[in-house]
Amino acid sequence: MQSHSDIDLMVEDEDDGISLTELAQMIGFRWKSIVVGGLLSGALGFGGASLMRPVFTARTIVMPPQQQQSSAAAALNSLGALAGLAGGGLKSSVDQYIALMQSVTVSDRLIDRFKLMDFYEETYRSDARQTLLKNAVITAGKKDGLILIEVDDYDPNRAAEIANAYVDELRLMTNTLAVSEAQQRRRFFEQKLEETKSRLTEAQMALQASGFNASTLRAEPKAVADGYARLRAEATAAEVRLQTLRRALTDAAPEVQQQQAQLAALRSELVKLERKDPRDAASEADAGYVGRYRDYKYQETLFELYAKQFEIARLDESREGAIIQVVDVATTPDKKSKPKRGMFAVGFALLGGLIFVARAVILGIKRPSSTAP
Repeated sequence: MQSHSDIDLMVEDEDDGISLTELAQMIGFRWKSIVVGGLLSGALGFGGASLMRPVFTARTIVMPPQQQQSSAAAALNSLGALAGLAGGGLKSSVDQYIALMQSVTVSDRLIDRFKLMDFYEETYRSDARQTLLKNAVITAGKKDGLILIEVDDYDPNRAAEIANAYVDELRLMTNTLAVSEAQQRRRFFEQKLEETKSRLTEAQMALQASGFNASTLRAEPKAVADGYARLRAEATAAEVRLQTLRRALTDAAPEVQQQQAQLAALRSELVKLERKDPRDAASEADAGYVGRYRDYKYQETLFELYAKQFEIARLDESREGAIIQVVDVATTPDKKSKPKRGMFAVGFALLGGLIFVARAVILGIKRPSSTAP
Protein backbone atom coordinates (compact mmCIF):
# COMPACT_ATOMS: atom_id res chain seq x y z
CA MET A 1 0.00 0.00 0.00
CA GLN A 2 1.11 3.57 -0.73
CA SER A 3 1.92 5.80 2.19
CA HIS A 4 0.29 9.17 2.83
CA SER A 5 3.52 10.94 1.87
CA ASP A 6 3.55 9.29 -1.61
CA ILE A 7 -0.06 10.32 -2.17
CA ASP A 8 0.73 13.93 -1.20
CA LEU A 9 3.64 14.04 -3.69
CA MET A 10 1.39 12.76 -6.50
CA VAL A 11 -1.17 15.43 -5.71
CA GLU A 12 1.52 18.14 -5.75
CA ASP A 13 2.75 16.88 -9.16
CA GLU A 14 -0.74 17.09 -10.55
CA ASP A 15 -1.09 20.64 -9.25
CA ASP A 16 2.09 21.86 -11.00
CA GLY A 17 0.32 22.49 -14.34
CA ILE A 18 -2.18 25.31 -15.02
CA SER A 19 -5.19 24.52 -17.16
CA LEU A 20 -6.84 27.00 -19.51
CA THR A 21 -9.85 27.09 -17.22
CA GLU A 22 -7.71 28.11 -14.27
CA LEU A 23 -5.91 30.70 -16.41
CA ALA A 24 -9.21 32.19 -17.52
CA GLN A 25 -10.37 32.30 -13.92
CA MET A 26 -7.20 34.14 -12.89
CA ILE A 27 -7.68 36.73 -15.64
CA GLY A 28 -11.42 37.03 -15.05
CA PHE A 29 -10.90 37.51 -11.34
CA ARG A 30 -8.90 40.69 -12.03
CA TRP A 31 -10.48 41.82 -15.32
CA LYS A 32 -11.25 45.26 -13.96
CA SER A 33 -7.62 45.98 -13.13
CA ILE A 34 -6.56 44.71 -16.58
CA VAL A 35 -9.04 47.01 -18.35
CA VAL A 36 -8.14 49.98 -16.18
CA GLY A 37 -4.44 49.31 -16.58
CA GLY A 38 -4.77 49.11 -20.38
CA LEU A 39 -6.75 52.35 -20.53
CA LEU A 40 -4.28 54.14 -18.30
CA SER A 41 -1.39 52.90 -20.44
CA GLY A 42 -3.17 54.06 -23.60
CA ALA A 43 -3.77 57.48 -22.05
CA LEU A 44 -0.12 57.63 -21.04
CA GLY A 45 0.96 56.81 -24.62
CA PHE A 46 -1.42 59.40 -26.03
CA GLY A 47 -0.13 62.04 -23.64
CA GLY A 48 3.50 61.18 -24.38
CA ALA A 49 2.92 61.42 -28.12
CA SER A 50 1.26 64.80 -27.63
CA LEU A 51 4.35 66.08 -25.84
CA MET A 52 6.72 64.91 -28.56
CA ARG A 53 7.97 67.44 -31.10
CA PRO A 54 5.88 67.20 -34.29
CA VAL A 55 7.51 66.09 -37.54
CA PHE A 56 6.30 67.30 -40.94
CA THR A 57 6.74 65.43 -44.24
CA ALA A 58 7.04 67.26 -47.57
CA ARG A 59 6.64 65.30 -50.80
CA THR A 60 7.57 65.93 -54.41
CA ILE A 61 7.12 63.63 -57.40
CA VAL A 62 9.59 63.67 -60.30
CA MET A 63 9.33 62.11 -63.74
CA PRO A 64 12.78 61.03 -64.97
CA PRO A 65 13.82 61.57 -68.60
CA GLN A 66 12.03 59.44 -71.16
CA GLN A 67 14.57 57.75 -73.41
CA GLN A 68 14.20 58.10 -77.18
CA GLN A 69 14.97 54.47 -77.87
CA SER A 70 13.47 54.41 -81.36
CA SER A 71 15.54 57.37 -82.54
CA ALA A 72 18.66 55.92 -81.01
CA ALA A 73 18.10 52.61 -82.71
CA ALA A 74 17.54 54.34 -86.06
CA ALA A 75 20.70 56.36 -85.62
CA LEU A 76 22.81 53.33 -84.87
CA ASN A 77 21.31 51.27 -87.67
CA SER A 78 22.05 54.01 -90.20
CA LEU A 79 25.70 53.87 -89.20
CA GLY A 80 26.18 50.41 -90.63
CA ALA A 81 29.66 49.22 -89.69
CA LEU A 82 30.13 52.25 -87.42
CA ALA A 83 27.32 51.15 -85.08
CA GLY A 84 29.79 49.43 -82.76
CA LEU A 85 31.61 52.70 -82.14
CA ALA A 86 28.75 54.35 -80.27
CA GLY A 87 28.25 51.61 -77.73
CA GLY A 88 24.58 51.15 -78.61
CA GLY A 89 21.91 50.03 -76.21
CA LEU A 90 22.78 52.68 -73.63
CA LYS A 91 19.98 53.02 -71.10
CA SER A 92 19.41 55.04 -68.01
CA SER A 93 17.36 53.58 -65.16
CA VAL A 94 15.38 55.29 -62.43
CA ASP A 95 17.74 53.76 -59.88
CA GLN A 96 20.57 55.74 -61.43
CA TYR A 97 18.81 59.04 -60.75
CA ILE A 98 18.03 57.98 -57.19
CA ALA A 99 21.70 57.11 -56.66
CA LEU A 100 22.68 60.56 -57.93
CA MET A 101 20.41 62.26 -55.39
CA GLN A 102 21.79 60.07 -52.60
CA SER A 103 25.40 60.70 -53.59
CA VAL A 104 27.93 62.38 -51.32
CA THR A 105 28.13 65.37 -53.67
CA VAL A 106 24.43 66.16 -53.46
CA SER A 107 24.27 65.47 -49.72
CA ASP A 108 27.18 67.83 -49.01
CA ARG A 109 25.61 70.59 -51.09
CA LEU A 110 22.34 70.31 -49.18
CA ILE A 111 24.16 70.20 -45.84
CA ASP A 112 26.01 73.42 -46.66
CA ARG A 113 22.97 75.10 -48.21
CA PHE A 114 20.66 74.53 -45.23
CA LYS A 115 23.35 74.48 -42.52
CA LEU A 116 22.29 70.99 -41.46
CA MET A 117 25.46 70.39 -39.44
CA ASP A 118 24.20 72.88 -36.85
CA PHE A 119 20.56 71.82 -37.12
CA TYR A 120 21.35 68.12 -36.66
CA GLU A 121 23.91 69.00 -33.97
CA GLU A 122 26.48 66.74 -35.62
CA THR A 123 30.22 67.14 -35.24
CA TYR A 124 31.20 65.09 -38.26
CA ARG A 125 29.94 65.60 -41.80
CA SER A 126 29.58 61.85 -42.34
CA ASP A 127 27.10 61.67 -39.46
CA ALA A 128 25.16 64.60 -40.91
CA ARG A 129 24.96 62.75 -44.25
CA GLN A 130 23.54 59.68 -42.56
CA THR A 131 20.95 61.76 -40.72
CA LEU A 132 19.96 63.50 -43.94
CA LEU A 133 19.59 60.19 -45.79
CA LYS A 134 17.46 58.88 -42.92
CA ASN A 135 15.17 61.91 -43.05
CA ALA A 136 14.98 62.00 -46.85
CA VAL A 137 13.40 58.88 -48.32
CA ILE A 138 13.68 58.58 -52.13
CA THR A 139 11.80 55.71 -53.78
CA ALA A 140 10.79 54.68 -57.28
CA GLY A 141 7.31 53.66 -58.31
CA LYS A 142 7.17 50.05 -59.45
CA LYS A 143 4.49 50.63 -62.09
CA ASP A 144 4.55 54.30 -63.05
CA GLY A 145 8.35 54.77 -62.97
CA LEU A 146 8.05 58.07 -61.09
CA ILE A 147 10.44 59.11 -58.32
CA LEU A 148 8.94 60.06 -54.93
CA ILE A 149 10.99 62.28 -52.62
CA GLU A 150 9.79 62.52 -48.99
CA VAL A 151 11.63 64.73 -46.49
CA ASP A 152 10.92 64.74 -42.73
CA ASP A 153 11.73 67.84 -40.69
CA TYR A 154 10.55 69.66 -37.58
CA ASP A 155 10.16 72.80 -39.69
CA PRO A 156 7.50 72.35 -42.44
CA ASN A 157 9.00 75.12 -44.58
CA ARG A 158 12.46 73.60 -44.47
CA ALA A 159 11.06 70.15 -45.28
CA ALA A 160 9.52 71.52 -48.50
CA GLU A 161 12.66 73.48 -49.39
CA ILE A 162 14.92 70.44 -48.98
CA ALA A 163 12.57 68.27 -51.07
CA ASN A 164 12.59 70.81 -53.90
CA ALA A 165 16.35 71.28 -53.50
CA TYR A 166 16.84 67.58 -54.32
CA VAL A 167 15.20 68.23 -57.69
CA ASP A 168 17.45 71.24 -58.31
CA GLU A 169 20.56 69.23 -57.48
CA LEU A 170 19.43 66.40 -59.75
CA ARG A 171 19.03 68.87 -62.62
CA LEU A 172 22.53 70.19 -61.95
CA MET A 173 24.01 66.69 -61.94
CA THR A 174 22.29 65.67 -65.19
CA ASN A 175 23.49 68.87 -66.87
CA THR A 176 27.10 68.13 -66.00
CA LEU A 177 27.00 64.36 -66.55
CA ALA A 178 25.97 62.48 -69.67
CA VAL A 179 23.19 60.47 -68.08
CA SER A 180 20.58 59.99 -70.77
CA GLU A 181 21.09 57.82 -73.83
CA ALA A 182 20.83 60.82 -76.17
CA GLN A 183 23.38 62.76 -74.14
CA GLN A 184 25.86 59.91 -74.33
CA ARG A 185 25.44 59.59 -78.07
CA ARG A 186 25.71 63.33 -78.55
CA ARG A 187 28.94 63.56 -76.54
CA PHE A 188 30.45 60.56 -78.30
CA PHE A 189 29.81 61.88 -81.79
CA GLU A 190 30.79 65.40 -80.76
CA GLN A 191 34.22 64.13 -79.74
CA LYS A 192 34.62 62.05 -82.88
CA LEU A 193 33.47 64.97 -85.01
CA GLU A 194 36.15 67.26 -83.58
CA GLU A 195 38.86 64.67 -84.09
CA THR A 196 37.82 63.96 -87.68
CA LYS A 197 37.46 67.67 -88.46
CA SER A 198 41.09 68.27 -87.51
CA ARG A 199 42.30 65.34 -89.64
CA LEU A 200 40.10 66.46 -92.53
CA THR A 201 41.65 69.93 -92.47
CA GLU A 202 45.14 68.42 -92.57
CA ALA A 203 44.18 66.12 -95.46
CA GLN A 204 42.68 69.04 -97.37
CA MET A 205 45.83 71.15 -96.96
CA ALA A 206 47.99 68.24 -98.11
CA LEU A 207 45.77 67.75 -101.16
CA GLN A 208 45.94 71.42 -102.11
CA ALA A 209 49.73 71.36 -101.82
CA SER A 210 50.01 68.49 -104.32
CA GLY A 211 48.60 70.50 -107.28
CA PHE A 212 46.86 69.30 -110.46
CA ASN A 213 48.26 68.23 -113.83
CA ALA A 214 47.08 66.47 -116.97
CA SER A 215 48.27 62.97 -116.08
CA THR A 216 46.51 63.20 -112.73
CA LEU A 217 43.29 64.21 -114.41
CA ARG A 218 43.60 61.31 -116.84
CA ALA A 219 43.82 58.95 -113.85
CA GLU A 220 40.25 59.98 -112.93
CA PRO A 221 40.74 59.18 -109.28
CA LYS A 222 37.40 60.44 -108.01
CA ALA A 223 35.28 57.29 -108.43
CA VAL A 224 38.06 55.03 -107.20
CA ALA A 225 38.89 57.34 -104.31
CA ASP A 226 35.27 57.54 -103.20
CA GLY A 227 34.96 53.77 -103.04
CA TYR A 228 38.34 53.51 -101.35
CA ALA A 229 37.35 56.07 -98.72
CA ARG A 230 34.18 54.24 -97.78
CA LEU A 231 35.96 50.90 -97.71
CA ARG A 232 38.67 52.29 -95.47
CA ALA A 233 36.05 53.82 -93.14
CA GLU A 234 34.36 50.44 -92.83
CA ALA A 235 37.71 48.79 -92.10
CA THR A 236 38.42 51.34 -89.37
CA ALA A 237 35.03 50.75 -87.79
CA ALA A 238 35.46 46.98 -87.96
CA GLU A 239 38.85 47.23 -86.28
CA VAL A 240 37.46 49.32 -83.42
CA ARG A 241 34.54 46.94 -83.07
CA LEU A 242 36.97 44.00 -82.84
CA GLN A 243 38.90 45.74 -80.07
CA THR A 244 35.66 46.31 -78.19
CA LEU A 245 34.66 42.65 -78.46
CA ARG A 246 38.07 41.49 -77.25
CA ARG A 247 37.60 43.40 -74.01
CA ALA A 248 34.70 41.15 -73.06
CA LEU A 249 35.26 37.96 -75.10
CA THR A 250 38.12 35.63 -75.92
CA ASP A 251 39.55 35.14 -79.41
CA ALA A 252 37.75 31.77 -79.58
CA ALA A 253 34.33 33.38 -79.29
CA PRO A 254 32.21 33.16 -82.48
CA GLU A 255 31.56 36.90 -82.42
CA VAL A 256 35.28 37.68 -82.33
CA GLN A 257 36.08 35.20 -85.10
CA GLN A 258 33.31 36.58 -87.30
CA GLN A 259 34.56 40.13 -86.77
CA GLN A 260 38.14 39.04 -87.54
CA ALA A 261 36.98 37.48 -90.80
CA GLN A 262 35.09 40.63 -91.75
CA LEU A 263 38.11 42.80 -90.97
CA ALA A 264 40.41 40.52 -92.96
CA ALA A 265 38.10 40.72 -95.98
CA LEU A 266 38.00 44.51 -95.80
CA ARG A 267 41.77 44.75 -95.50
CA SER A 268 42.16 42.44 -98.48
CA GLU A 269 39.99 44.74 -100.60
CA LEU A 270 42.02 47.71 -99.42
CA VAL A 271 45.25 46.03 -100.45
CA LYS A 272 43.86 45.45 -103.94
CA LEU A 273 42.92 49.12 -104.28
CA GLU A 274 46.24 50.35 -102.91
CA ARG A 275 48.38 48.06 -105.07
CA LYS A 276 50.08 49.92 -107.89
CA ASP A 277 49.76 48.74 -111.45
CA PRO A 278 53.25 48.44 -113.09
CA ARG A 279 51.77 49.61 -116.37
CA ASP A 280 50.54 52.83 -114.74
CA ALA A 281 52.22 55.69 -116.56
CA ALA A 282 51.38 58.24 -113.89
CA SER A 283 54.30 59.99 -112.34
CA GLU A 284 55.25 59.84 -108.68
CA ALA A 285 53.70 63.25 -108.20
CA ASP A 286 50.45 61.96 -109.69
CA ALA A 287 50.54 58.93 -107.41
CA GLY A 288 51.09 61.23 -104.44
CA TYR A 289 48.08 63.27 -105.46
CA VAL A 290 45.91 60.17 -105.72
CA GLY A 291 46.98 59.02 -102.27
CA ARG A 292 46.26 62.40 -100.76
CA TYR A 293 42.94 62.54 -102.53
CA ARG A 294 42.05 59.14 -101.13
CA ASP A 295 42.96 60.21 -97.60
CA TYR A 296 40.95 63.40 -98.01
CA LYS A 297 37.85 61.49 -99.16
CA TYR A 298 38.27 59.02 -96.30
CA GLN A 299 38.31 61.80 -93.70
CA GLU A 300 35.44 63.53 -95.48
CA THR A 301 33.33 60.36 -95.38
CA LEU A 302 33.95 59.89 -91.66
CA PHE A 303 33.17 63.55 -91.03
CA GLU A 304 29.84 63.31 -92.86
CA LEU A 305 28.85 60.19 -90.93
CA TYR A 306 29.75 61.67 -87.56
CA ALA A 307 28.09 64.99 -88.40
CA LYS A 308 24.84 63.26 -89.32
CA GLN A 309 24.73 61.18 -86.16
CA PHE A 310 25.72 64.16 -84.03
CA GLU A 311 22.72 66.10 -85.35
CA ILE A 312 20.37 63.17 -84.70
CA ALA A 313 21.65 62.80 -81.13
CA ARG A 314 21.40 66.56 -80.56
CA LEU A 315 17.78 66.60 -81.77
CA ASP A 316 16.93 63.63 -79.57
CA GLU A 317 18.47 65.39 -76.60
CA SER A 318 16.47 68.56 -77.28
CA ARG A 319 13.31 66.49 -77.78
CA GLU A 320 13.69 65.25 -74.22
CA GLY A 321 12.91 68.82 -73.19
CA ALA A 322 13.48 69.59 -69.56
CA ILE A 323 15.45 66.55 -68.49
CA ILE A 324 13.89 66.49 -65.03
CA GLN A 325 10.14 67.12 -65.03
CA VAL A 326 8.35 67.75 -61.73
CA VAL A 327 4.89 66.25 -61.45
CA ASP A 328 4.12 67.60 -57.96
CA VAL A 329 6.16 70.40 -56.41
CA ALA A 330 6.76 70.06 -52.66
CA THR A 331 4.59 72.49 -50.73
CA THR A 332 4.66 73.36 -47.04
CA PRO A 333 2.74 70.59 -45.20
CA ASP A 334 -0.13 71.88 -43.06
CA LYS A 335 -0.41 68.78 -40.86
CA LYS A 336 2.20 66.85 -38.98
CA SER A 337 3.00 63.30 -40.07
CA LYS A 338 4.67 62.10 -36.87
CA PRO A 339 4.12 61.08 -34.14
CA LYS A 340 0.70 59.48 -34.65
CA ARG A 341 -1.02 59.80 -31.28
CA GLY A 342 -3.68 57.18 -32.10
CA MET A 343 -1.09 54.52 -32.87
CA PHE A 344 0.85 55.39 -29.72
CA ALA A 345 -2.32 55.13 -27.62
CA VAL A 346 -3.32 51.75 -29.07
CA GLY A 347 0.20 50.38 -28.76
CA PHE A 348 0.59 51.48 -25.14
CA ALA A 349 -2.90 50.18 -24.29
CA LEU A 350 -2.08 46.74 -25.68
CA LEU A 351 1.27 46.70 -23.92
CA GLY A 352 -0.28 47.79 -20.62
CA GLY A 353 -3.04 45.21 -20.95
CA LEU A 354 -0.49 42.43 -21.48
CA ILE A 355 1.47 43.56 -18.45
CA PHE A 356 -1.63 43.51 -16.24
CA VAL A 357 -2.64 40.09 -17.63
CA ALA A 358 0.77 38.75 -16.66
CA ARG A 359 0.38 40.37 -13.24
CA ALA A 360 -3.02 38.68 -12.76
CA VAL A 361 -1.56 35.27 -13.67
CA ILE A 362 1.41 35.69 -11.35
CA LEU A 363 -0.81 36.74 -8.44
CA GLY A 364 -3.18 33.85 -9.15
CA ILE A 365 -0.33 31.36 -8.97
CA LYS A 366 1.03 32.85 -5.74
CA ARG A 367 -2.40 32.98 -4.10
CA PRO A 368 -2.54 30.22 -1.47
CA SER A 369 -5.11 27.56 -2.31
CA SER A 370 -7.77 26.70 0.19
CA THR A 371 -7.07 23.56 2.19
CA ALA A 372 -9.49 21.18 3.83
CA PRO A 373 -9.75 21.35 7.61
